[in-house]
Amino acid sequence: MTKDLTSGSPLKVILLFTLPLVLGNLFQQFYALADTIIVGRFCGVSALASVGSTGSINYLILGFVIGICNGFAIPIAQLFGARDYSDLRRHVANAAWLCIAFSVVLTITTVALTRPMLVLMQTPEDILDGAVVYIGWIFASIPFIFLYNMVAGIMRALGDSKTPLYFLILTSVLNIGLDLLFIVPFKMGILGAALATDISQAISGVISFAFLCRKFEVLHMQKGEWAVSKRACVRLMGIGVPMGLQCSITAIGSVIMQWAVNVLGSTAVAAVTAASKTMNLLTVPLESIGTAMATYAGQNLGAARMDRVRKGVTSALLIATVYSIASAVILHFADVAVMSLFLDTTTEVEIVAMGREYLFWNSVFFVPLGALIVWRYSIQGLGFSTLAMMAGVAEMIARTAVAIVLVPMLGYFGAELANPAAWIAACVFLYPAYIWTCRQLDNRLLAARLHMQNPSPDHESAL
Repeated sequence: MTKDLTSGSPLKVILLFTLPLVLGNLFQQFYALADTIIVGRFCGVSALASVGSTGSINYLILGFVIGICNGFAIPIAQLFGARDYSDLRRHVANAAWLCIAFSVVLTITTVALTRPMLVLMQTPEDILDGAVVYIGWIFASIPFIFLYNMVAGIMRALGDSKTPLYFLILTSVLNIGLDLLFIVPFKMGILGAALATDISQAISGVISFAFLCRKFEVLHMQKGEWAVSKRACVRLMGIGVPMGLQCSITAIGSVIMQWAVNVLGSTAVAAVTAASKTMNLLTVPLESIGTAMATYAGQNLGAARMDRVRKGVTSALLIATVYSIASAVILHFADVAVMSLFLDTTTEVEIVAMGREYLFWNSVFFVPLGALIVWRYSIQGLGFSTLAMMAGVAEMIARTAVAIVLVPMLGYFGAELANPAAWIAACVFLYPAYIWTCRQLDNRLLAARLHMQNPSPDHESAL
């Protein structure tokens, strides 16, 4: 079930590892899109805006969950590349203990603060109650979100990007089926959409965990490996927490932007919701390339192959650039067709026009988006997740500046410039950060090789 990414053509290895991730992330999008499509079609624009208004706060919290799980998987990928299987299992066990602790704290906190957070964001009164119901129930399933994402992260760290895909397909089918059941015949509205997501996530998490325990022999625990290890926890937290915070810090800028859009009214909220969902579908492959690069960089660092890391980053940038240009062209001709999934484009003419404009100004900047994703995930895979977090700070500052300065001046057009400004700001930081990271690791690996070739006199006498 495992796969070694430290040999073979970097371009081919990355492509083959990325393809299941693309499919998996697409199904994960369908997981969220099912709520939006069915709610928009069967419950109306107001309900669509209620679900859409929670997008940034959803990413603020769940982005932290996903980020920290992906961060915990990086030391596991490095240890797999180094063939240190005993320490690998020890890190897996301690990642599990940490996930349990985080899930308890986050679930209690977020459920209790759901309404205050939405009120603080100035969510319009006509959609506030629906938004509270939806996101409150989503937050209640945080333990299962932790469970699935940690299991999927471990599988990917061991080189298996296919098995998480199968579970996402199962989850998506369940989610869509339950959405239709709860919303159409049972008339449960927004609550039905949230419960459908919760139930499908719980089933996916439990089944994937059982599969991990049964099929991955390298993870069969030996005596003492389940014990809490301070060293392992520190290493996991040192990479996982900054990655989780990076997602949350980026989301803070999105929350501020959501506040700025909320002030523009429900029509603007619905337009941004439909456009963002459309854009998210097309940017899935870019995120998948990034996820692949985190595992690829981690395994090759563990194998002391920085030359392969650099070649892999170059290959990933090429793939991302070609895809970014192609997707921007496709989006120009297919934007209305995709938005028709979320609303009736024949009647909601104003929302469609605003959504198309939003998509145009974002798609023009897909190339820097692809570059920042490749650099960010590669840096994370190399263990410098704090630098990636700082790129999130750059994004947050850019979005906040747009929300405070440009939206009041330019209105909706100012909101359209938020993502491009954030992407460019992150690239300006990440490229030199990537160069610096590679040089630091080159020096460390060189020092280690020299030490092995010329051990110190004290070391020789000890021998």
